[in-house]
Amino acid sequence: MMRTRLRICQAKVRYADQASALNVAEKREYLVRPYRCDRCGAWHLTSRRKGKRIPRPDR
Repeated sequence: MMRTRLRICQAKVRYADQASALNVAEKREYLVRPYRCDRCGAWHLTSRRKGKRIPRPDR
């Protein structure tokens, strides 16, 4: 598994727990997923999907 680059970690919003990150992720225009950062231990959101961003389906 790749380690999160420090610069990337510092630039991202930190969420205290997975539930908080998921709550924000559901409101985003693009699909994002939460992950626990190996640098800071907090939760961040990522849109990484093998290099492509996937638009959120209409609800």
